[in-house]
Amino acid sequence: MDSEYSDSYDMYWGTLGTVRPYSNFHPDRDVTEIVTALENKDTVTLLRIITNRNNAQRQVIAQVFEELTHKDIVTALKKALSGDLELLLLELLMPPVEYEAYRLQEAMAGLGTDEETLAEILSTRSGKQLQSISAAYKEMYKKDLEKEIESETSKDFEKLLKALLNKGCVTGVVQTDIETLSASLKGKKAEAGQWIDILTSRDLEHLDNVLMGLELELGQTVDQIIEKRFSGDFRLGLKILVQCIQNRDAYLATRLKTMKKEIVQQIMVSHSEEDLLCIRAAFIKLTGTSLYTTLQNHFKGDYLQALLAICRSED
Repeated sequence: MDSEYSDSYDMYWGTLGTVRPYSNFHPDRDVTEIVTALENKDTVTLLRIITNRNNAQRQVIAQVFEELTHKDIVTALKKALSGDLELLLLELLMPPVEYEAYRLQEAMAGLGTDEETLAEILSTRSGKQLQSISAAYKEMYKKDLEKEIESETSKDFEKLLKALLNKGCVTGVVQTDIETLSASLKGKKAEAGQWIDILTSRDLEHLDNVLMGLELELGQTVDQIIEKRFSGDFRLGLKILVQCIQNRDAYLATRLKTMKKEIVQQIMVSHSEEDLLCIRAAFIKLTGTSLYTTLQNHFKGDYLQALLAICRSED
C-alpha cells in the first residue's frame, strides 16, 4: 500500500465501525475467487468477499487483481454486474477520501443540487479531513471544490458551506459567543454572518456549550430559533450543522430513517469503518427498531445482503 493512501486511510479509521480488517486475509486467494465469480456472474461470492474486507484490504485486492489479470477490477465488475449491487460494490472499492469527494461531486452533478448531502458531508468531517477531500476532488475531477460550491450554491448558504470547507479552530469565550448570537437575532432580520463565523471556527465541546447557553437564555431550542429567524437553504444548512454539533450520530440516524436508497447506501459505506456502531445505536433509539431489521423491511435480494453485511448484526 502506498504511503499516500495509508495516510488518508488512517485518518478515517476508528474503533466504532462495523467493518474491520479480515483476520485471515489472503489477497491472492480472494482474487482467484473473484475471477471465477466474475466469469460465472456469482454475485454471492463477490459481495461476500468485498463486504467482508476492510477498505485497505480492498485496495490490496484491486492491486493484486490488476497484477494477475492485467485488468482493472472496477471495469471487470461493471461488465459482470448491473444495477444497485454494482454501484454499491464499486463504492466500497473507493478509498475513503476519494469516496467523500465522489459524494460531493454527485451532490452537485446534473440538474439541481443536493443541498442536504453537501451540508451533511461538510458538517460531519473535520477540517483536516476536508483538506484531504478537497485535494482528492481536484485530482479526480480537475476542478476546485470551493469554486464548484460557489457555482452550485448562493447567498448565505454558499458562505456557510465555504466556511465549513475551510473550518478552523479559533479559541473563543462561551459567554461572549452566546451574547453575540443572541444579539444577532435582535434586529428585524437575523444576522447570518455571526452564526457562520462562530459555528465554523470553534471546537465541538465549546459550540455545544454555546448552544446550550443560548437555549437557556432565549427559552427555545436552537432548532426553533433557526426555524423562526432564517429561511431557505441557509436555514436547512444551519439546522444540519447544529444537529451535527449537538449529536452527529442522531442526525445521521435521522437521515437513515428515510430509507432512501442513495442516502442509506452512502452513509453506510462512508461510516462503515468509522462509527456505524454509534449510528446504529442512535437509529434504534430514534425509531425503536434496529437498522438491521429496518433494512430487511425495505430492500431485497443481493443488494439487501450486501447492506446487511455492512450493517453486520442485529441490535
